[in-house]
Amino acid sequence: MSFAAAPFSLWGLAWVAIAPLWVMSVRQTAPKLRPAFAAPVLLPLTWGIAYHGSTLFWLTGLHPLTWMGVPWVASVAVVAFAWSFITLWGAACVCGWAWVMRWMGRQNVPSSLRVLVGTALWCGSETVRQWTPLDWTALSFTQSPHNLAILHLGQISGAMTVTAAIVAVNGLLAEAWLRRDGTAKALFISAIALFLVLHVAGFTIYSQALSNSSAIKIGIVQGNVPTRIKLFKDGLKKALDGYSTGYRNLVDQGVDVVLTPEGALPFLWRGVKRQNPVYEAILEKRIPAWIGTFMPAGTYYTQSLIALTPNGEAIGQFNKVKLVPLGEYIPFESTIGQFIGRLSPVKSSMLPGRFDQQFETSLGRGAVGICYESAFPELFRSQVAAGAKFLITASNLDPYSPVLMAQHQAHDVMRAIETDRWMVRATNTGYSGIVDPHGQIQWRSQPYQYQIHVGTIYPRQSQTLYVLRGDWLTPALLVSSAIALGLNRGWQRS
Repeated sequence: MSFAAAPFSLWGLAWVAIAPLWVMSVRQTAPKLRPAFAAPVLLPLTWGIAYHGSTLFWLTGLHPLTWMGVPWVASVAVVAFAWSFITLWGAACVCGWAWVMRWMGRQNVPSSLRVLVGTALWCGSETVRQWTPLDWTALSFTQSPHNLAILHLGQISGAMTVTAAIVAVNGLLAEAWLRRDGTAKALFISAIALFLVLHVAGFTIYSQALSNSSAIKIGIVQGNVPTRIKLFKDGLKKALDGYSTGYRNLVDQGVDVVLTPEGALPFLWRGVKRQNPVYEAILEKRIPAWIGTFMPAGTYYTQSLIALTPNGEAIGQFNKVKLVPLGEYIPFESTIGQFIGRLSPVKSSMLPGRFDQQFETSLGRGAVGICYESAFPELFRSQVAAGAKFLITASNLDPYSPVLMAQHQAHDVMRAIETDRWMVRATNTGYSGIVDPHGQIQWRSQPYQYQIHVGTIYPRQSQTLYVLRGDWLTPALLVSSAIALGLNRGWQRS
């Protein structure tokens, strides 16, 4: 399954990679596996660690943290803890799913019902992960950015539509293997038919032509200023010079607005009271800018994207909602904060933004995600439902490898398709880009380079079923599963 995800993007593997886990979970015993708890515990745990752990291995790029004053050994410990905890959280969800599948095997639940329940439970598990700050490896993102046909099913009920499709096809294949009787052929044919029908349905949506209205000519500055130097004098000077020069050059090319990444200006923005080369360039050139910086919030700070008018006034502000655990805040700080040093470059606690924020700009309302918020589709859906006409993501991505850059881009492709919106992406270190509503990448920057780019996006007002109704599929599957299990139980008793 990990090879299905970016950057390998062998997306076809996802449609068969759960089937072996399904078979082993449903069986009463696993051949040649001892002790007895190997099948219900070790197998799903191994599968979960293999998928989530390898897909998230880029997290280890956070080491070393010696530039922050963290000793080398402590840096290894902190990074290993972060990677292991997130990996085990994903693996635990797989174990919970496998336990229910094994229970259904013991209860002789019919194959068709196991497929329904197994699909519903996987979607429910991913939904629970979405409620937490720790989610990145949803099955749906294994199809991005290349299987655009199936990703267009996201317009129906979001990313869970794609996840449900993947699990259902795997389930039918697994049940065909388990039966080994006359129904096995029918189950196998059903799996192939479902795979084809889903792709045809997605391709039908994908084939619809885009109708573009008035254009926004947008400039992107990829600063390529490593975090390890950005917070110090020389790095701050490099950031200010790079973003002010990039802004001027882009304005000279006739852009309507300039976008910078997350934390491009690593200090508290105080509006007109904060004189700096970027602010002065805006006052001189009189073109709006969307700036990634920090904003004061009482005794706290927010990680923010602010929309500046030609006179330097901040008319729009989006504060990051999903803060990075251990990086931007310490969970349960009163109890574990004394054992885990803060990794955030900010010297005070960050405050999360409200979920119902709207990002107003002089060019219309946009939907914003900062950094790994790209993995949380509901954040974008709610903003588009409230009138956002285009998507913006501003990210740092330093010090991580191009593996993260590719995965981050994969999430953004999905968000553009689900909401039927153009997306502009600005990152600090790589894979900035522009994505159209069909998920086609119109432009993508190179990693670890200072780059500026002029591109065009088109505001849209369409409302997909997903934007209007959200993820209605998961609760529908869960309710249907509960009713079907109850009816099956009653039938068995009678």
